[in-house]
Amino acid sequence: MLVAILSGIVILLDQISKYIVASNSALQNLEIIKGFFYLTYAKNTGMAWSLLSGKQAFLSVVSAIAIGVMIYYVVTKNLDKLTKISLALMIGGAAGNLIDRMFYAYVRDFLDFIIFGYDFPIFNIADSALTIGVVLLFVATMKEDKKEK
Repeated sequence: MLVAILSGIVILLDQISKYIVASNSALQNLEIIKGFFYLTYAKNTGMAWSLLSGKQAFLSVVSAIAIGVMIYYVVTKNLDKLTKISLALMIGGAAGNLIDRMFYAYVRDFLDFIIFGYDFPIFNIADSALTIGVVLLFVATMKEDKKEK
């Protein structure tokens, strides 16, 4: 239940935020914090750093399989709470971007940061959830390994 609720929240936040930015031209190129944070609307036909640009069918299939594997794992395994949260974030993030790929043939990105002079690739809420989920899964795995020793 926790996984379904958290994944659903991620999907909703992701899709709502993308809709707001995509439908409001005033938000598509907006300076929030000078020299650090901008809203910059972009259509990404690839994945992170625009890798595999134009390979929407392939990326959609991989995303759908990954979501299915994670759901199977959640349903069939007795997981600790941190692992469930991490997988929920990853499922929600993957699903949010998969929805974009299926309906638009690209992923809508808009969060644009410049970090120590480096213009980091533009991303979205789904990407953030995926990243946080991966980090939390790593932490959960390390905690489990430590517990077993």
